[in-house]
Amino acid sequence: MTTALQPPLPSRPALRLRLAPRSDLPRALDGAWWPRSYDLLAELPHLLAGLPHAWGHITSATVSGATWSAVPDRMLVSGQVVRLRSTPAASTPRTVVLVAPGRGRWDLLVVPPDTTDEAAEPLMSAAAGGPACPGR
Repeated sequence: MTTALQPPLPSRPALRLRLAPRSDLPRALDGAWWPRSYDLLAELPHLLAGLPHAWGHITSATVSGATWSAVPDRMLVSGQVVRLRSTPAASTPRTVVLVAPGRGRWDLLVVPPDTTDEAAEPLMSAAAGGPACPGR
């Protein structure tokens, strides 16, 4: 009897995420995420898998409806339901707001997938290193 070995699954490219350093002061943005497509169902699980463990289990995400190709009411990510909310582009342009009950809320700038490396780098750096914003 022989056993056929399955070829390894292709690895997913590295997550393009840059987070601001931890701080006790609220910030306007907690970092930046540069997804590889406009397919939220494909991109969000990869983002959530790459977040710091200290952020806890993300139970909801609010995204700009104009940015993504489709936004269902909820999706299953690693066996857990994540509620999704879409907002008009004017109220949350190019952001994703992640919430973990009892842990916190994080706002990430979403760099459009078709942005060039040269244009994305300063956006990612500014979102991750911008000054703290009192009152958020």
